[in-house]
Amino acid sequence: MSVTYGEPRRHVPPTTPAASAAESGPGAKSDAGPGAGPDAGPTAPHRALPLQMGLDDGDSLSDVVDALFVGRFAAGEQPFARGAALDSVKPGRTLLPPDATVLRQARAKDRSATLAEGDGWTVLVSRWSRGADVTVTAVTDELAEKVLGSAVDGAEDTPEPEPESVTMGFWYVSQRRGPHRTARQITAAPWEELRGNYTAKVAEAMDGLMKLGVDDITGRLLLLHGPPGTGKTSALRTLARSWRDWCQVDCVLDPERLFNDIGYLMDIAIGEDEGASGGRWRLLLLEDCDELIRGQAKHAAGQALSRLLNLTDGLLGQGRNVLVGITTNEDLERLHPAVVRPGRCLARIEVGPLTREEATGRVHRLATPGTAPRCVAASTE
Repeated sequence: MSVTYGEPRRHVPPTTPAASAAESGPGAKSDAGPGAGPDAGPTAPHRALPLQMGLDDGDSLSDVVDALFVGRFAAGEQPFARGAALDSVKPGRTLLPPDATVLRQARAKDRSATLAEGDGWTVLVSRWSRGADVTVTAVTDELAEKVLGSAVDGAEDTPEPEPESVTMGFWYVSQRRGPHRTARQITAAPWEELRGNYTAKVAEAMDGLMKLGVDDITGRLLLLHGPPGTGKTSALRTLARSWRDWCQVDCVLDPERLFNDIGYLMDIAIGEDEGASGGRWRLLLLEDCDELIRGQAKHAAGQALSRLLNLTDGLLGQGRNVLVGITTNEDLERLHPAVVRPGRCLARIEVGPLTREEATGRVHRLATPGTAPRCVAASTE
């Protein structure tokens, strides 16, 4: 099917020179284009370049509505257009002016298109999910602006600000109750505010980590290593905030006991009923586990390491959506090779101090009038 806008070319029968001369004269009209004569006026755009749109069975009904909307603008009947894009529309808003008459409407599962008109104007409302595009054509620019304003004024929904706290669980062994979990609200800054505290290399690696979702999990072990005071714990708190929609984050306060007490490990790793967490993933945070993952681990630590590895990609972790996040002050070269082997780590990030140039730039950004810059770790090299 082909849709054509603009006036088609008229068939003009051949004429004799005499007839041509008779028709030419004062007041005679000409269909000739620019350059046909010294008195010829400019050709209307829709005549100079007729607009054709092809539609086939691959197009949706919304595409047909979109094509119909272009007609009056292309033909010059309504040569002025105004538009607005809304990221989120308030519930119940149609985005149609009060006196609009609906001409066409197409609805699908996740999209709709509505074509409506009024006195001297036409509006197209394209909706998807929570957002929308609104476009108006009109006989004057002032009318287009007025109609667009009446359609979108007060219609955009302001999203609620994200809370600055996130729920985190804390596991420990109580002498009276045994393994016990308590939940607390902790403050976690958004990654955009925290990013400048890290080197460019670390920030780039954390960018990808913060955006991960359930379908992006390729390993079960998250390893952050580097000197004390470089922000490993702060990064993990922010990670808990970024992942809160799909991942429950628990911090193990006594990690040295966790992998040496099989009952404690079973309670944390597989002790919960499958339906209790609604299929959410869990991230177990183990801080400062230098002895556990050191390359020259003693026998006792070696047994604990085996259980850790079994939890991340062995039988113990099968069927359980469990990730293990570890922070350590050890250098990468001193870590046990089984811990850092390819495929086991979801991410392996070395968090180091800022360079002198990065630290200086960070202090300058923080040193605004009336505030004191906080301390930033920097390399002395």
